[in-house]
Amino acid sequence: MSEFLDMLGKFMGKDLFHVAGTTISVSTIVTLILILFASYWISSWLRQLVQKALGKRHPAAADTLGVLIHHSVLVVGFSSALSTAGIDLTGLFAAGAIFAVGLGFAMQSIVQNFVAGVILLTERTIKSGDVLDVDGLVVKVSELGIRASIGKTWDGEEVIVPNSFLSQNVVKNYTLSTSDYRARVEVGVSYSSDLERVKEVLEQVAKEVTSRIHTSTHTPATEVPMVIVTGFGDSSILWEVGVWMKDPWELRSIKSDLYLSIWRAFQANEIVIAFPQMDLHFDPAVMRSFEQDSSNLA
Repeated sequence: MSEFLDMLGKFMGKDLFHVAGTTISVSTIVTLILILFASYWISSWLRQLVQKALGKRHPAAADTLGVLIHHSVLVVGFSSALSTAGIDLTGLFAAGAIFAVGLGFAMQSIVQNFVAGVILLTERTIKSGDVLDVDGLVVKVSELGIRASIGKTWDGEEVIVPNSFLSQNVVKNYTLSTSDYRARVEVGVSYSSDLERVKEVLEQVAKEVTSRIHTSTHTPATEVPMVIVTGFGDSSILWEVGVWMKDPWELRSIKSDLYLSIWRAFQANEIVIAFPQMDLHFDPAVMRSFEQDSSNLA
């Protein structure tokens, strides 16, 4: 047994080659392999813990965090292995720091979007299927990525939105806590209209449209339509009609139905939808001169 141990000790201590003035032996290689294997095992174990803790509620965030932990542990393990082998990493770290500074400036926006993506995936304030108003453009989120998110417009156009924009700007999320949304349309009637009759007609139209889009998930408060006067325009009295809907993505079709129903109801009740008009008034002196010229010509 002692002879075997002596042979093993000689074999492990056998020099293989030199790197930067450091002798690399068999034992050094074995130590490197063991440290790298241990680092890989630890990273895998930590990834499993993250998946168990976050996988069911936040699968995307769990995958992202698991990848970050995996690579971080491997880098630490590799550095520890080289340090244990006696290889001086000072020069490598100095060169790496200079390279990292330059790379940081070049990849500033990418890193910013990456960090914003991790925050969005963790907070879950925006998720796949949400309807957003992004800088005046209504999109439905189809994919929430780690660097950018993809959404589709009403016209089927795919829009790529950097995650940093979503995290640093005011973004309307129509489906964050509930998908209830009020569709509003405006209509102007002539000043000669019977306003009480106009209100009755608009309320009836709003109730009929609401009954068509009503679902059991609506609350009583969201079933009540809104009919109000919003102002006196140059040529019309302005009204606003609002009805609650369940899916903001159907806004355009609901507004179209509401406009058509208002048009039909106004036609049936002889209510005039006002249009811009201009009255021309002549100065009295101009009128007298015009009348004199007309009489002279006669």
